[in-house]
Amino acid sequence: MSFKLISSAFEHGAAIPSVYTCDGDDVSPPLSWSGIPEGTQSLALLVDDPDAPDPAAPKMVWVHWVLYNLPPSTRELARAADSEDLTSVARHGLNDWKRADYGGPCPPIGRHRYFFKLYALDTELTDLEDPTGPALQRAIEGHVLATATLMGTYKRG
Repeated sequence: MSFKLISSAFEHGAAIPSVYTCDGDDVSPPLSWSGIPEGTQSLALLVDDPDAPDPAAPKMVWVHWVLYNLPPSTRELARAADSEDLTSVARHGLNDWKRADYGGPCPPIGRHRYFFKLYALDTELTDLEDPTGPALQRAIEGHVLATATLMGTYKRG
């Protein structure tokens, strides 16, 4: 079975409902996964937008959510999973708003793509002290057993 990440809120490649964006409740969508590889010691989640600030002329990757050290027994994150009770099972990093939580899509122009990337790791990471997206990516290098990706899009108004 392949490692797969899905959401009951939107299909891969489809529009993310506005409730999960800055135009709505700005809460994380429900996510679930299957096919975790044997030997997985922890999971890490990174959500980013490679189309910032303008999909016609992207200049940066904007990070929306950083989570790591999710137990491999975890199979889902409920809607609004970035609440304080999630800190008992995982560690948060900092998104590009310098917050340790989910920040939903809020593109200034055009339709952007948002990649939800779940990594199965062969280790549990030490405390990375609020890592950014790039810092998490550096920390997981050489430890990724598999990656599951879900992509959604969003365009304001």
